[in-house]
Amino acid sequence: MNWNKWVRQIHRWLSITFTVTVVIAFVALAQKEPALWMSYLPLLPLALLLFSGLYLFALPYAAKWRSRRRTTPA
Repeated sequence: MNWNKWVRQIHRWLSITFTVTVVIAFVALAQKEPALWMSYLPLLPLALLLFSGLYLFALPYAAKWRSRRRTTPA
């Protein structure tokens, strides 16, 4: 498995983790005495999703840039 496939797979699992933590936070905040720190629980997966998503977003542009660089005569 190459690097791009690893990042794509990690991004998928992070999205599942983020969704689960959001559901847990909503359930925890709906209690009679909510633990407010639970509202910060989804922030770590969200930050990791941001970085992996930005990497995946930039991949096609980097591939075009690399292919253009190779075909340009020096």
